[in-house]
Amino acid sequence: MKGKVLFILLLSASCLYGQERSNMRTADSLKRFNALNQLDEVIVTGQFEAQSARNSVYSIRTIGSEQIRLRGATSLMQILNTEPGVRFSNDLALGTSDISLMGISGKGVKILLDGVPMLDRGEIRESLGQIDVHTIDRIEIVEGPMSVSYGTDALGGVINIITKKSPASEVFSLSAKVQEESAGDEYSGFGNKGSHNQHVSAAYNRNRWSFTGTFSQNDFGGWKGQAADRELEWNPKKQLLGGGSVGYRHDGLNIWYRLNATDETISLLGRANPNNNLATDKDYISRRFFHQAQLDWKLGSALSFNGAASYTDYSRRTKTTSLNVLNGDRRLSLEPDAQAKSLFDHTFFRVTMQYRLSDKVSLQPGAEVNLNGSSGDRIQGSPEINDYALFVSSELKLWKGINIRPGIRMLRNSVYDAPPVIPSLNTHIMLGKKLDMRLSYARGFRAPSLRELYFEFFDASHSITGNADLKAEYSHSYNGSLTWHNESKGNTALGVTLSSFYNVFSNLIEIGINADKPDASSYINIGRSKTTGGSVQGNARWRSLRGMLGFSYIGRYNRISEDEEFGGPLPQFTWSPEVNSNIIYTLPNAGASINLSYKFNGRLPAYYISEQDGERTLVGGRTSSYNLADLSIHKEIRKMTTLSFGVKNLLNVTRVSNTAIDSGSAHNSTGPSPVSYGRSFFLGLTFQWSKDLSNNK
Repeated sequence: MKGKVLFILLLSASCLYGQERSNMRTADSLKRFNALNQLDEVIVTGQFEAQSARNSVYSIRTIGSEQIRLRGATSLMQILNTEPGVRFSNDLALGTSDISLMGISGKGVKILLDGVPMLDRGEIRESLGQIDVHTIDRIEIVEGPMSVSYGTDALGGVINIITKKSPASEVFSLSAKVQEESAGDEYSGFGNKGSHNQHVSAAYNRNRWSFTGTFSQNDFGGWKGQAADRELEWNPKKQLLGGGSVGYRHDGLNIWYRLNATDETISLLGRANPNNNLATDKDYISRRFFHQAQLDWKLGSALSFNGAASYTDYSRRTKTTSLNVLNGDRRLSLEPDAQAKSLFDHTFFRVTMQYRLSDKVSLQPGAEVNLNGSSGDRIQGSPEINDYALFVSSELKLWKGINIRPGIRMLRNSVYDAPPVIPSLNTHIMLGKKLDMRLSYARGFRAPSLRELYFEFFDASHSITGNADLKAEYSHSYNGSLTWHNESKGNTALGVTLSSFYNVFSNLIEIGINADKPDASSYINIGRSKTTGGSVQGNARWRSLRGMLGFSYIGRYNRISEDEEFGGPLPQFTWSPEVNSNIIYTLPNAGASINLSYKFNGRLPAYYISEQDGERTLVGGRTSSYNLADLSIHKEIRKMTTLSFGVKNLLNVTRVSNTAIDSGSAHNSTGPSPVSYGRSFFLGLTFQWSKDLSNNK
């Protein structure tokens, strides 16, 4: 069936292309071209109200809708992997990926969907892989703590995923997309090789009411790589992603409800035992239902209210079966812990008020409640963690060109002694018409998760127990940036940003050996850690060409530098460079765009101490550098139809050498680190149709 879909896609594309004149110019292509040429985007993350990025006290990077569309991505990781300061690590044994931002692991990065926190089982940000990319309008990335506004986990920064909303005009629209992609050199339209992606959506907006519905299916057949027998190096993954929303808008009131549902199965195929021809297979089955409701109510030019509520029901089940590879007989395994299920739920409320006392002073008080619960075969009991917070911040524009934003957050936690007050101070200084400076200090915190407190997990690759005595993590963060921008009246613009950061962490939670349970790894507070670094990012636009080039140099704390025996000659930080670039060339008259994305991830050095027979030895390791590049081309072949094709992982990087032991990992071992499943080719067809309803009253 999939092969037929691909054949029809190719045939339709070629026929439609022949019918269309090459100089066709559509309103959509011009709209997209203009969107690409907006260097100063409107942002909402951490703001009192939506405003220009230049006027914000925060330094915020935005990945716009056109950048997302041009990447041809089927997952958020494919969008973020060439962003500055962003790296991903892959655990192929569990089929999960985790993110790090500016040297801070994913547990210190807050993931938001329309400003509402996503639920994750623990320190791994699995939620990033369970969001439908077709529903994303843009992504806003804030580097540095935002604990005053968003609470726990926002130690290193915030990634806010803004979804598409119904247009303000009265319209009915339909959209559909089919994309076929190889996995390295593996592809089969009729079989289970490669990646097969389908998406449909509809939106209706009339008489102040709006309705949307979306459905996507992602079917990844895995990748053989260097695995032997039945095993695969990258495991198959099947996803069903659905959602819908209803909204009402009138005068200053905007209220809406949205449901996002995910059904995901990751399959691990075991090696057949030659003695009995039995193979043990595992399926990791995840189901997520994410309900959220939001309200924006503007009562005049000086007063507005915002409210948000959400409930997440998330489960992950391990299904283990035994397969006779000769006759195909499959049975449930009766081994201990072979069938396990964990349940997690999260209830969230937040309300804020924005009040403008004068042109120089604005105030935002707010309250927030987080209720977390879990249960399951690998969870001790049915624990709960409840968090209650009050926060207030203000914007002070007491002098021309200077905006100061102080803020504090007061909280109470049901399990641990929460910090009584979390402060922050952000400043934005306009040094001229073209030059801006931002300086900030913030205290951050991260509460131990239910998984870190009460989890127990044992298999061939992992031996982990929770630690109910964990304390919260804390941080002090200092950030500064200088931005110069020059935009002419024509189609030419240039901008450069220099930035630096310094973070100090205490009570950092990582995997280690608990003295009370030396036979297994556990979560422990290891004491201090630090990250520091700087970057320069340049953006340019000239006619139909837009480009971005950046360089980052990130330092990660070397704990061995404190060791009395070996620390003397060692550096306090181990440094790693990064280079990233993105080039977009648009031909609006032809309805075509070309996108090239590139990222160099420099070598990650590390030091650790090996102990054997009472002898301590200093060992140096590293994760090797590598390059990532994606190329895509998009062509409007009819007014409502777009053809996209390209190459992902152009340089064919699959794995990199790794001789460093990650003390924070669940399985501390060296060996090649997986990056991707090789150079892949994709071909997609997108259909969009809309009808204006404003004249049908």
